[in-house]
Amino acid sequence: MAHTAPGSLAESGAVTGAADDLLIQLRAVEKVYRTGKLEYPALRGIDLDVPVGDMVAVVGPSGSGKSTVLNMITGIDRPTGGEVVVDGRRVDLLGQEELAVWRGENVGIVFQFFQLLPTLTALENALLPLDFARTGSHRERAERARHNLELVGLGDKPHHLPAELSGGEQQRVAIARALAADPKLLVGDEPTGNLDSHTADEMFDLLCSLNDRGKTILYVTHDLGLAARATRQVTIRDGRVTEE
Repeated sequence: MAHTAPGSLAESGAVTGAADDLLIQLRAVEKVYRTGKLEYPALRGIDLDVPVGDMVAVVGPSGSGKSTVLNMITGIDRPTGGEVVVDGRRVDLLGQEELAVWRGENVGIVFQFFQLLPTLTALENALLPLDFARTGSHRERAERARHNLELVGLGDKPHHLPAELSGGEQQRVAIARALAADPKLLVGDEPTGNLDSHTADEMFDLLCSLNDRGKTILYVTHDLGLAARATRQVTIRDGRVTEE
């Protein structure tokens, strides 16, 4: 639940004494974008706690800072001020190489436009993060990728190219890819924004089933109906959390 920051959490990469049931902790997080002499404050002191196993929808008007919050949590961008802690790590203090390794092991990201490689099959796209990480043998990695495709309902189409799949099926492949390293956190930035309403509902059935399996899920959406399916809704306006 969002609240006033109780003070600095820690000044090292690992946070000692962080609440065991909190996966995400944001404390007074600010982000200012600068263009020449102009400054645009995207986040103005965000405080947010997300417990392990929660499913949180982040809503708000366009330009309110929703996606910027996700970028802070995933380490895609860095805060101008404040602290970002995910699973006991100060993400905002990690170097670029540390951050890449940490993100690959702990966060699965699902984008609005799928971002599948068009010349790779569904299985090869789902396998890609595992091949980059070089964890286990190729056979073990392929078995994990097949398992993830089955988990998202595409076990019968491992050899289909993205062009041979519907939009919903492509997003399922993207979710299978995000699950490659069995991350604790699954993040979606308008994950159904490129889908029709029926397919979007099916995607959220899938996300809910993953949440039931213990995945912590955080997603940005403009669709209040889909936001209502989360266990919590966080509203952001003008770079601030305004209500839960």
